[in-house]
Amino acid sequence: MSGLTDPDEMRAGGRGYERGCELMTADANAAVAGAFDAGADDVIVTDSHGSTKNLRADLIDERCSLIRGPYRPLRMGQGLDTAHDAAMFVGYHARAGVPHGVLNHTWMGYEIQNLYLNGEVCGEIRLIAGLAGSMGVPVALVAGDEAACAEAREVLGDVETVAVKKGIDRYSAQLLPPVRAQALIREAAVRALGDLGRRRPYVVPSPYTLGIDWASTAMAESCAMIPGIKRAGPRSVEFTTDDYAEIVGVLGIMATIGGSVGCTGQHYG
Repeated sequence: MSGLTDPDEMRAGGRGYERGCELMTADANAAVAGAFDAGADDVIVTDSHGSTKNLRADLIDERCSLIRGPYRPLRMGQGLDTAHDAAMFVGYHARAGVPHGVLNHTWMGYEIQNLYLNGEVCGEIRLIAGLAGSMGVPVALVAGDEAACAEAREVLGDVETVAVKKGIDRYSAQLLPPVRAQALIREAAVRALGDLGRRRPYVVPSPYTLGIDWASTAMAESCAMIPGIKRAGPRSVEFTTDDYAEIVGVLGIMATIGGSVGCTGQHYG
C-alpha cells in the first residue's frame, strides 16, 4: 500500500495501524474509481490482508461492495467468479526472499520460506492470478512496490502496473506521496480496463501441485497429518488436486496450522 513500510502500521494495535487502514482504503478506492471511470457495472473489493478486517467500511467507495472477515473458502480470492471481466491486485508485495521487496513474504510473515506451484517458486501474485485464470478471469492491474510490479510482469507479461514505492530494504523504501500514488492507481485502472481485449487469463496447467518449504520440521510434520498432504522433505509438504480452488483453501488451512506451531515454537524458543 502507498505510504507504508513498518509492520506495526499493518497490525491491529500497532503504532500507525489506524492510519494504515485509511491509506489502504484510499488505495482501494482509487482502483474502484478507475474501474467505474472505465465503465464498470459492478466492483467487488476483497480485504485480503492479515485479519481481513482492515478496510474502512465507512470510507470505502459507496458504489462497490466489500468482502471482509476471515474463514472464507477462497481466502484472498473470495468474490472472484466466472462472471467477472477482470481482477485488479492493489497493495500487493513481492514474494519471500526477493531483494528490495518491501515487507516481502509469501502468505505468512516468516513461517513459509518458499511456496511452489507445479514445481515453480510462487508468490501471492502468481497464486491468485492462477485462481483468477482458472475461472477465465485475467489480471488487468497490479499495484505495489517496484519489486512486486517486476514480479507481476515476469508472471503475467504485459500487465498494467503501478509502483507506489521503491524498496531500499525489507522495512524501508522511497515512497510516492499517497495522493500521487492513488492518482496513478486510478489512471492505471482506467487504462487497464479500457484495453481488456488484449488481456489473457493466467492459466496454470492441471493437475495442480502446491509445495511448501516451512521454517521448521514441526510445521511440516503437523501439516502432513492433514489427509491428502504428504511430506516432500524434512521441512516440506506437497498437495495435488485437479481443483485450483482447493489449492487456495488448503493453503489457508495449512497456514493456520503452521502458524500455530510456529507461535508455540517461539514461546519455547
